[in-house]
Amino acid sequence: MLHSIVDFIVQTVGTLGYTGIFIMMFLESTFFPFPSEVVMIPAGYLVHKGEMNMAIVLFCGIAGSLAGAFFNYYLAIYVGRAVLIKYGKYFFIKESTIQKAERFFENHGHISTFSGRLIPAVRQLISFPAGLARMNIVSFSVYTTLGASIWVVILTLLGYYIGDNEDLVKEYLSTIVYLLLGLIALGAFIYYKRINKGL
Repeated sequence: MLHSIVDFIVQTVGTLGYTGIFIMMFLESTFFPFPSEVVMIPAGYLVHKGEMNMAIVLFCGIAGSLAGAFFNYYLAIYVGRAVLIKYGKYFFIKESTIQKAERFFENHGHISTFSGRLIPAVRQLISFPAGLARMNIVSFSVYTTLGASIWVVILTLLGYYIGDNEDLVKEYLSTIVYLLLGLIALGAFIYYKRINKGL
């Protein structure tokens, strides 16, 4: 089934071109359950075949990710907080809890936004707390772009070098995800140690 999905995505990207990459990565960065792996890996393979340009593929992938992140960010600002305050009590979420979460994100939003873009299932959601906390839009843009860029480049290069080998892609992707999680955990540990020391 995965092979059929990948074939469909390859055909879609091939048909819509760079616009298709932007649209699908936009959807992936919102709350739409659409994995970026099935967009950027086939796009990388098309680059390998000489049918697309690497620089434009990366630009469209990163731009789509950032646009989707902005969508979630502003959705949280204009809708999310009011909904949480109004209905959160029914799920044992107090306004004071929301305020604590906002204060945490105000102080540590940069590292949370950057690392969140590299964690599966979190990258689509990390923009919501940033919006709730009204994180500085410039900082949000910079750290979202940095995190999204790393992920987009990794996926595109996987597609470029081994995109025609589904089993090898799965193996390498799993290894990369575990490696990233390990690096994020180590980075978070060092960061909070420094914070606690007041450095």
